[in-house]
Amino acid sequence: MASLLLLQLSVLLLISTVFATEDSSTQSHSPPAVAPQPSPYHHLTPPPSPSPAVKPPTQPTVKSPPHPPSTPPATAPSYPPPTPRKFVAVQGVVYCKSCKYVGVDTLMGAAPLSGAVVKLQCNNTKYHLEEQAMTDKNGFFFFMPHKVTTSGSHKCKVFLVSSPLSICNAPTNLNSGAAGATLKATKSPVTTGDKKLPFKLFTVGPFAFEPLKKLPCK
Repeated sequence: MASLLLLQLSVLLLISTVFATEDSSTQSHSPPAVAPQPSPYHHLTPPPSPSPAVKPPTQPTVKSPPHPPSTPPATAPSYPPPTPRKFVAVQGVVYCKSCKYVGVDTLMGAAPLSGAVVKLQCNNTKYHLEEQAMTDKNGFFFFMPHKVTTSGSHKCKVFLVSSPLSICNAPTNLNSGAAGATLKATKSPVTTGDKKLPFKLFTVGPFAFEPLKKLPCK
C-alpha cells in the first residue's frame, strides 16, 4: 500500500511538472504586445474653442412724456395780398403871395397864379424822369407820367420852376416848393362818373411865389 501511494504521488508530480513546462513555453512564444502607433494628425493644432458671443451694448429706452405739450404749435403768420401797382398822377396849386406877407409862410391874401411852371422829378433806379407842367387860370397843375408806378412814387418830388409875373417870381419853400415836395397819396379814389381811373392820385403843395423883396403894397 505504501508503495502504491508513493507511485500515485510521483505520477501527480510528473503531470503537474509537464503542465507547468507547457504554460511557461506558451508564455515565452506568445507574440509581443503591439506598441501604440502615434496619430498621423498629432502635428495639427486643435481648433480654437469658439469665444463667447459679445453682446452689443444696449441703448437705454427713452420713455415718451406721459402727456403731450400743452402749447399749441406755432402757425405761420398770414400776410395780406400785395397791392396791385398803378400809375401815378400828381396834382397841386400855385399861388402868388400878398406883398404884405413877404418872408412869412402864409397864404393869407394870396391869389392863384396862372402860367406858373412846376417840375416833377423822379430819381428811380430804372428810369430818371423829369416833366414840367403849367398852371391853369386857377393855379392848378396836373401830372400823369406813364413810366412811374406806385412802387416808385416815394422817389418823386415836385419843384417850383418859374412865375410869369416879374413882381411875384421868387419861389418860396412853403410846403417844400423850392426844395422839392414829396408826394402825398389822396385818401379818396379818383373816379370819372361810375368808373375808377387807372392811376393813383397824389397831392403836393400848395406852393407860392412872392416878390424878390418887400415892396410897398398898392
